[in-house]
Amino acid sequence: MKFLLLNQAFYPDVVSTGQHLTDLALGLIARGHEVTVVTSRRAYDNPQKMFPAHEIWCGIRIIRVSSTGLGKGAKWKRAVDFGTFTAFCLLRMLRLPRHDVVVALTSPPLIAFFGAWLARIRRGKFVYWVMDFNPDQAIAAGWLKPRSLAARLLERMSRFSLEHACRIIALDRFMRDRIVAKGIPSLKIVVLAPWSHDDQVQFAPAERERFRQAHGMNGKFVVMYSGNHSPCHPLDTLLESARRLAHNPDVQFCFIGGGSEFHRIKQWLHTERLSNALCLPYQPLDQLAGSLSAADLHVVVMGEPFVGLVHPCKIYNILNVAAPVLYIGPQPSHVAEILAAANGQVLSATARHGDVEAVVQQVERLRQLTGNASRRPPDPICARFAKDTLLPKLISELESVA
Repeated sequence: MKFLLLNQAFYPDVVSTGQHLTDLALGLIARGHEVTVVTSRRAYDNPQKMFPAHEIWCGIRIIRVSSTGLGKGAKWKRAVDFGTFTAFCLLRMLRLPRHDVVVALTSPPLIAFFGAWLARIRRGKFVYWVMDFNPDQAIAAGWLKPRSLAARLLERMSRFSLEHACRIIALDRFMRDRIVAKGIPSLKIVVLAPWSHDDQVQFAPAERERFRQAHGMNGKFVVMYSGNHSPCHPLDTLLESARRLAHNPDVQFCFIGGGSEFHRIKQWLHTERLSNALCLPYQPLDQLAGSLSAADLHVVVMGEPFVGLVHPCKIYNILNVAAPVLYIGPQPSHVAEILAAANGQVLSATARHGDVEAVVQQVERLRQLTGNASRRPPDPICARFAKDTLLPKLISELESVA
């Protein structure tokens, strides 16, 4: 069968959606299918970095289209980048031959609409892999006013994508419930979490020590947030906790990743002159085991209105490196359910947004406990979200629709 995959990020980009789509493409090739990917020439978090326009990689035909590279410094710049990428992507898609199955992700949001439209006029099947749920996410973040013309237009386009998909991949039950609330039949929704990178990310003692030494972390209790820095994952409570703990030379905060809030957070730390905190960019996949293993405590953050709109996929790799977890966010949520299902196999704590005192207390408590804690991953939970478990299920769903 012939598959067309659509998303802004793909190999060799390091952003999570690009990595998962790359895994899917490789899995489809291994099954003997033909795979074409239409993606962006610009790196997701560094628009000045350019990839080749055309490439055959591991049997996958990669077509990368141009766009403006204004970056994420302002909402209008991001909108222009999304708009130009989507326009060039559509023009390129129209020149492609028919594919049996079109799979679209959600970056940028309009790509799924055009994927559904293309599949309909070419009489192919459309699968919607919902990595985040828009325009609901944009409205919850305050980027769009609920009754604005843009919000209503995007809502109609989102419903078109959902209604014309023969299969919808939701990442957790909360996202499924959001989709069902739109009037979409639950029978065509499959809940499949994005798998961990367990084939490359495990607890790595030697890489841990190298990373810690390279960044001056030796002898420190390292509290790490690694992932997307955005309003969906508000870090104000964690940042204030870092300021409160600045007097303690044994505690080091580390913020790794990118996103629309990354430079603001980096500037805040610089302005506050916090010697106990540092910012680092996204780490390549082949170095991710070392950076994640370097943490003594990982922090997972979910904004109050974003349960079911975005998915905290960082939790899976954190479980693989067997680190303690501090969750800051609402309950119930996907993260809270995972930690509860671990039945004590994961050393963890929770706190609400704004409760800086609770976060400080939990950091101190977990620092005392981790000295005797072994770094053994919770096998049943890790197996549930392993690549070998979830990727074959996704491929089976895609093959079944055709």
